[in-house]
Amino acid sequence: MIAFFHTLAIYVWVIIATLIVGLTVILVSFIPNSENFIHKLARAWGRSIVWVSRIKVQVFGSAHLPSKGAVIYMSNHQSNFDIPVFYSALPVQFRWLAKAELFKIPIFGRAMSGAGYISIDRSDPRSALRSLKNAAAKIRNGTSVLIFPEGTRSREGNLLPFKTGGFTLAIDAGVPIIPLAIQGTRQVMAKGDKLIHFGKVRIRLMPPVETAGHTRKNKKALMDQVYASITAAMDADHGERVHD
Repeated sequence: MIAFFHTLAIYVWVIIATLIVGLTVILVSFIPNSENFIHKLARAWGRSIVWVSRIKVQVFGSAHLPSKGAVIYMSNHQSNFDIPVFYSALPVQFRWLAKAELFKIPIFGRAMSGAGYISIDRSDPRSALRSLKNAAAKIRNGTSVLIFPEGTRSREGNLLPFKTGGFTLAIDAGVPIIPLAIQGTRQVMAKGDKLIHFGKVRIRLMPPVETAGHTRKNKKALMDQVYASITAAMDADHGERVHD
């Protein structure tokens, strides 16, 4: 019963916070060069959800955060809570990749563009290639992004096989990849679960993986390197209690 009312309170707060922040973002997005401020609004949104949900977040390896230049953050994906947790805990600017269809939604799409989100069009191979080129150029020009290379949430918590798109993008952009592991959000709210539980979350950043020397043809080696790094980060927390 406690979990039910705890969950209900969080759902209500998420709806209120999303409406307030979402409407503010839509208005601010019409102001040129407002991407960084919009990210700060998103951070406030994420922090409020983490606080209301009584989630304690610990971050390890912050020394691997870049002092300058763009990177691509790649993390395992365990829960819908990964997104507000990353917003709340990572003290850096980053953007998300999103389906091109979302950018066509009136007002909402305009807000996404204003927030600096990067559109990926997978409607056909030619459009996909063009959107990857555009995304790579934006990253090369200084925009960091966060990607879940598994492409979906892991129901069991294990690391799923990676999709190739993020690695093609990283090679085209020529920027380092910073592997991340997030542990504990699956215990807060697993895939398919409706209830939200108290919990502790750990984020572990690993040393950057350089993409120089890799090409689209040999990107498998890069994928294996990042996969091994995220696995090592997850194993570092293996056996430790991440949930009260």
